[in-house]
Amino acid sequence: MIISHIGLKNWRNFRSVDVDLKDRTFLVGPNASGKSNFLDALRFLRDLAKDGGGLQKAVRDRGGLSKIRCLYARRYPDVEIEIHLSENELATPTWKYSIGIKQKKGGQNEPVLSYERVWKNGEQLINRPDPEDEQDSLRLTQTYLEQINANAAFREIPKFLESILYLHLVPQLLRHPEAFSGPGIQEDPFGRNFLERVVKTSEKTRRSRLKKIENALRIAVPQLKQLTDIKDEMGIPHLEAVYEHWRPGAVKQREDQFSDGTLRLIGLLWSLLESDSLLLLEEPELSLNAGITAKLPSLIYRLQKSKKRQVMLSTHSADLLSDQGIGGEEVLLMTPTAEGTKVEVASSIQEISSLLEGGLSVADAALPRATPAQIDQLSLLR
Repeated sequence: MIISHIGLKNWRNFRSVDVDLKDRTFLVGPNASGKSNFLDALRFLRDLAKDGGGLQKAVRDRGGLSKIRCLYARRYPDVEIEIHLSENELATPTWKYSIGIKQKKGGQNEPVLSYERVWKNGEQLINRPDPEDEQDSLRLTQTYLEQINANAAFREIPKFLESILYLHLVPQLLRHPEAFSGPGIQEDPFGRNFLERVVKTSEKTRRSRLKKIENALRIAVPQLKQLTDIKDEMGIPHLEAVYEHWRPGAVKQREDQFSDGTLRLIGLLWSLLESDSLLLLEEPELSLNAGITAKLPSLIYRLQKSKKRQVMLSTHSADLLSDQGIGGEEVLLMTPTAEGTKVEVASSIQEISSLLEGGLSVADAALPRATPAQIDQLSLLR
């Protein structure tokens, strides 16, 4: 199942968004246009559905509804999200889920539902507030996504949402987790406990994945000849690689000696192999050689097809977007305006569509629109 359509109203940068999504979706736009915030709308739905989450925690973790609500919202300040779930990008949606959130009246900061709605095959199953909500307004502090006794008729939706995976591995966190004191962030989105995640996987599956990653690294990192996981004398998990160099015999290195690019590539490949759930990626090209970056779209395509999963990623990379296999319908172009960020499917813009039909890549046809208009003046800064 995939998210085939998303609608946003008053969500962070976006006053209004209404776009279709594909099996593979690329988010393109200038800095601060809202690419991360777009992905966070899906993480927010995941947080509503997951065990130990829910509406109150999901909003609180983001600093409150005032931090989520679009700065351009005026007379209609409610935050709204709607998604359509389909078996594939060509199928009619099986499910539709929509939610509206507002501030509780009376000066309290508590978020409450303005509505919650569910459809299956065009038939509406849930329409809140319902009569029970009207009698007990406290019920509107929780969604049905987070209530097992209330979502039996549409449990496929929370099950799908809670499986959404996000990883933006930060090499420094992986190398030196002990240097970052305090509690970790739930779901570990930046890879502080990535090695624990690896070793908790069953041995057969772990060995299979690491072997596939090793095969990829042997191409991308020519000196690397072997990759495995080990535990030190204290029982702490590590990744260990064998590198060949000018001396006779190879040398072993652990993850704290790996380059940033090697660690990011390992994290990316593991995420692509990990499950068949929706995968959200932010700038996967960071720290990677341009030649490797150029191969990421085809690599992602091949692995996602084998897993039958959906991948959404943000990127600034011309090397990545130069892949001729990327269609304009797979690209969402984000353009900041005086009324919030506008989101358009690249192929819906006539100029871009014509350039793509003429044989140009997305990098040549669409990426120039993501460059700030006054960028040439940056070099004049003193």
